[in-house]
Amino acid sequence: MEPTQKIAPKTTLQAVRGMNDILPADSGKWEFFEATVTRVARQYGYRNMRTPIVEPTPLFVRSIGEVTDIVEKEMYSFEDKLNGEKLTLRPELTAGLVRAAIEANLTYNGPVRIYTMGEVFRHERPQKGRYRQFNQFDVECFGFDGPDVDAEIMIMTARIWRELGLNDVRLEINSLGNPDERSSYREKLISHYEANLTALDDEAKRRLHTNPMRILDSKVASVIEVNKTAPNLLDSLQDESRAHFESLQQLLHDANVPFVVNPRIVRGMDYYNRTAFEFVTDRFGSPMTICGGGRYDGLFEQLGGKPTPSIGFGMGVERVLMMLDDAALQADYERLDAYIVHAGESARLAAGKLAESLRDAGLAVAQHAGGGSFKSQMKKADASGARFALILGDNEVAAGTIAVKPLRDAKGNAIVGEQAIITGSSAAEHLRRR
Repeated sequence: MEPTQKIAPKTTLQAVRGMNDILPADSGKWEFFEATVTRVARQYGYRNMRTPIVEPTPLFVRSIGEVTDIVEKEMYSFEDKLNGEKLTLRPELTAGLVRAAIEANLTYNGPVRIYTMGEVFRHERPQKGRYRQFNQFDVECFGFDGPDVDAEIMIMTARIWRELGLNDVRLEINSLGNPDERSSYREKLISHYEANLTALDDEAKRRLHTNPMRILDSKVASVIEVNKTAPNLLDSLQDESRAHFESLQQLLHDANVPFVVNPRIVRGMDYYNRTAFEFVTDRFGSPMTICGGGRYDGLFEQLGGKPTPSIGFGMGVERVLMMLDDAALQADYERLDAYIVHAGESARLAAGKLAESLRDAGLAVAQHAGGGSFKSQMKKADASGARFALILGDNEVAAGTIAVKPLRDAKGNAIVGEQAIITGSSAAEHLRRR
């Protein structure tokens, strides 16, 4: 007799670490956020654009910079086994949008304003608000040179915070100057760090002669102390860059958008020049950047296109949603207007027609499916979060009526309401009045 072969137990598959599911209970916040930012962007004349998640690896090496954390440590890069092409899951959105704009000659007829939203990928240690797959809302302006459009996107973002109900976000701005000004500043910065070499950690020392400006963003205590006495990039600006930055500040003043000048803002990509900015919150203890961007006037040429002055920003969606956790603003995106309970064959058929007529009227309606007693159906109606239970039996169908039982008030609070009998033709009007 042959020995019985043991069957290995099936293992439960789980999501990749740092790549999270968005479950129905959380989707209301996402829909509220997406609807809000899309509406505001369109109010300012921006149009939607979408690009692939996978791009050629050289696109990000050339645009972001070889000596950056993103390229050195965080990119998900691989070789396509079918053709040997080197590919990368996009770690940010701007480079792909610029690549697409060059490829499609998007600015042939003049400057364009665009927005996009989607997943980006960085291999870093997952923590609250920082994941390996996360989402960004992105705004880009291609072909605009003056400070007016710099101010416009900051004013627009300030409006987004108001529309989302967030009032604890501050704007910090800086100017990174042009390449010549940064080169002059770079030499001053290297001299400063060389004079304080013993206070630098290994990472700062490694970057000293490759990307010293990134040391300004260090979180190491000893380096932070050294940075307090570091030379100020704003002191290296020449007339044109200084005038651009001063004009930006005046435009923000005129629009009543508060800001502070923070000369330590450097951003994480090499392509930035002149204007750089961040929207920061202190809600979670230490300062957290939830939106940041700036000018990248040389990026089109860097990627093989024609000179095209540009500016944009990326907003971390998950970080913004953390701030909406206690807000009730997304409730309308989660709540059903009605849940239809039915008993009997004719009632089941009538329920389907009623549900469709109410949806035609713009209402959100769930029809019970799967059978069950009246009591169990009412429990599901209550659990659905719907404002009303619409009750149909064969008697109601014969009489052309519907029983309506209120379950919640307009704010979503559970209530015990009196049941009403209405005609089927008045159902939509009745639900709207309530």
